[in-house]
Parts: sequence; structure tokens; C-alpha cells
Amino acid sequence: MSEVELNSGILHYDFIKVTKSDDQFLLVFLHEALGSIPQWRSFPQKLCECLKLNGLVYERQGHGLSSALSKPRTAAYLHEYAFEELPQFLDTVVLEKTKLILVGHSDGGTIALLYASRFPEKVHAVVTLAAHVVNEPETVRGIGPAVVAFESGKLEKLKVYHGEKTDNLFYAWANTWRSSQFKNWNILKELKSIKAPVLAVQGQDDQYGTLEQLKLIQNAIRSNCETLIISSCGHHPHSEQFEIVSEAIIRFLDGMNNSSRNGLN
Repeated sequence: MSEVELNSGILHYDFIKVTKSDDQFLLVFLHEALGSIPQWRSFPQKLCECLKLNGLVYERQGHGLSSALSKPRTAAYLHEYAFEELPQFLDTVVLEKTKLILVGHSDGGTIALLYASRFPEKVHAVVTLAAHVVNEPETVRGIGPAVVAFESGKLEKLKVYHGEKTDNLFYAWANTWRSSQFKNWNILKELKSIKAPVLAVQGQDDQYGTLEQLKLIQNAIRSNCETLIISSCGHHPHSEQFEIVSEAIIRFLDGMNNSSRNGLN
């Protein structure tokens, strides 16, 4: 694992190299709200191998082995990650002409959409897994049981990944989403600026959001946007239903390539 020092502190990251890769593209994996590199488990490696593309996975400020959060979160925290930290990080560690395929889970999916809206020239495609584009009442209700579990010690495993930063990170997530300032949060206006094709995936049983999230994404995005609802699946489609998700991503990217060859893009 490598590290880089930016304005937001030290960020840890790891490149995934596969044989016979197409080096003009790079998969960039953006983790969930309480995520880190190891919490992805084998998904990034397996997807890179399936696609024959190299990958990059990193930990945002406050997560994993990266620096702790340096200030209280506000309702703009996802925009700050997408418009400040992520572009600085990518400009530092990725070759300038590399075409990015962003793969984001939950908060990471939201960040992927925001980044694609601000830097359309850098993004080849976006894949979101359980992304949020509005704050639903169901999201707030879903956080409640997580807080109860955390405070009763049932989420102690988070400390394996985040160490002494765990409490701060957890409450930064839970308290921000439940705050009055975040009640009407949404990124629908930003979605209209996205030019890259988007595949939005969500589990039918996601405890942190309804399928309205997919409808809003598809209605707001003016570029090609495909959606996938996975039955018998919760908030982690990439780990709960890896085969379905990986096959959908392969079809999505193949479809993009075929359209390009046919002069349709």
C-alpha cells in the first residue's frame, strides 16, 4: 500500500495491476460511508481481472489508514470530497490522459456522480452501487438501528479498519445524515452536467434508500443512463450478488465500446 500527502492530509491507496490490461483506462473504486480499502474485500481485484483493466482504490480522509478528519462535517461534505480531495488525489497519482471509470459504493457512488459532473472530460464511465442523490426518510430511519448497534458494541469490527478514528468517523456519518441541515440535501442539479454513461445499481432490499434513488438518477442524467435493480439484495450489491453486478458492468462497458465503434457516441 502507498500513501500521498495532500491538502486533506495523508491518503492511503493501492494500485491493482492485471496482466494484458488496457492501460488507457483505469477503474477507480470509491468506498462507502464507513468504508476502507480492505472492506471492499476481493471485489476490486476480481472486477479488474474480469475487465482486464487496472484499478486504483484509496481511503478518503477520516477512513482506514488515511489521516483523521480535520474539521466537523457539514452538509457539503460529499461535494468537498468530490470537488476538492478526489481531483487533487487523482491529479497527483494518475497519468493525465488516463480515462477514468469510477466505481462507487453508497457515499462513494454519490462522490463518483459529483466528480463526473464537475470534471466530465476526465470520466469515461460511472458505475454506482447504492448511491444516494437525495436524503430520504428511509435513509434516516436506516441509520437509527446502526447507531443502536454501534453503541451496544456490535460494530466493534469497524475498529479493525479505522482504529482510533472509528468513533469520530461513525458519528460524522450518522449525525450528518440525521441533521436538520441535511434534511433537504440532494444533488439533482449537479447530475444534469454529467456527460459520461452511467450504470446505477441498487438492491431491492436496501435498508438505506428506496428505488426512488434510481428513478431520480435516470431522470436527471442527460447522458446514457442504465439502471439495475437486484432482488434479494441489500445495501452491498457488489458483495451480496457479485456475479450479477460484475456481469452487468461488463455488459455496460461492452455496450459503450460497441456504440463507439458504430459511431453512436
